Amino acid sequence: MKILVAVKRVADYKASIRIKSDGSGVETANIKMSMNPFDEIAMEEAVRWKEKKGVSEIIAVSIGADACQETLRTALAMGADRGILIKTDQTVHPLATAKILAKIAQQESVQLVMLGKQAIDTDNNQAGQMLAGLLNWPQGTFASKLDFHDNGVSVTREIDGGLETLFLQLPAVITTDLRLNEPRYLSLPNIVQAKRKPLDVIPLETLNIDIASRVYTLKVMAPEKRRAGKRLESAAELVNALKHEAQVI
Repeated sequence: MKILVAVKRVADYKASIRIKSDGSGVETANIKMSMNPFDEIAMEEAVRWKEKKGVSEIIAVSIGADACQETLRTALAMGADRGILIKTDQTVHPLATAKILAKIAQQESVQLVMLGKQAIDTDNNQAGQMLAGLLNWPQGTFASKLDFHDNGVSVTREIDGGLETLFLQLPAVITTDLRLNEPRYLSLPNIVQAKRKPLDVIPLETLNIDIASRVYTLKVMAPEKRRAGKRLESAAELVNALKHEAQVI
């Protein structure tokens, strides 16, 4: 079984985020970038199943500028066999991402596509579902546990009422949640070895895919600062405040 794992380069979750002065987006200059944490979980799960002898090849794919090669090298150090960079300097929205991944999945004849349930920079939570729709493959979203079988995969997912387990016939699309696993630390030998693994760069234009945006950002702004709280000494003071001081509610 071949697995395609999508990995996105995003601002590190520990980084201090600033809004651009013109309100057009988030300032990424001089910000530490890393692999999207949910995609890192997807990669870890694919590698674990390869170590159990159930996977023949893991292909990591990323979409973006040349700097995304760093993210792909991280995926290769985790255990992916080869990487593919779909090179573009344009902003790629979820539908375009799904179209690109669908094209690569078909070209590579993979049986499973795995990616994080969402990217922490936009929180759209759309690419996986759109990808499954374009490929007409079954999907398991928000996966917290996976069990592979001869003819498919069982996906346990968290829902409002508890846990739901689905059985998907392969090929399929799976998006991963936080509780699925804990990604491994990268060892120095694996980091060195990753530099020798193949990484193909494919210009987006050669795929002949319409990536025209259907979504436009009007303005990005920081949330309003929370007003300072007020400490009260007794329940009577609280009741009085609730009655007469709307600003403390």
